[in-house]
Amino acid sequence: MTNILKFFFGIVLAQVATYALFVLSPTDSLSSVSGMLRFVVPLLFIALALAFWFASIASHHSKNSFVKERETLRKETQRDKERIIKEAQRNITVESTKTHAKANFKVGAAFAGALGVGALFVFAQMVTAGLLALAATGGAMGGYYIRSKKAQKENLLSIDAPRDALEDVEVIEHKS
Repeated sequence: MTNILKFFFGIVLAQVATYALFVLSPTDSLSSVSGMLRFVVPLLFIALALAFWFASIASHHSKNSFVKERETLRKETQRDKERIIKEAQRNITVESTKTHAKANFKVGAAFAGALGVGALFVFAQMVTAGLLALAATGGAMGGYYIRSKKAQKENLLSIDAPRDALEDVEVIEHKS
């Protein structure tokens, strides 16, 4: 709205200058060519000055709109980047949960098999071999449990790490 007022003021100023030139010029001089030139040449300079003035107003207005548009695009890019990071982290979490569930089932089945073999040895009067199998299986289960808890703790700590690493990334702007 303020730009419209700036243009309106310029148009009114041009009309006032034209009217002033018309009133100040002698009435008989407008009929001759030299008198007409004395009237038209100042009007051309006024029109030229107004054209530069309007061009300046328009270029200033377009620069402001480009700055606003660039800022809007930067904010949208930041939101999109954060959304993509969250989505990728969610996908990683889902996939790792599926993989861990499959691996845990396989490991659990292997431990159950080893315990079964140890129990079979105990029942078959091979107590030493059975106790050895049971102890080895228990130790392996304990080590596996401790390793999974450690990996789970590291996974929780690493979820926040990519966000911190990507905060330093800036949008590359093309300068023309």
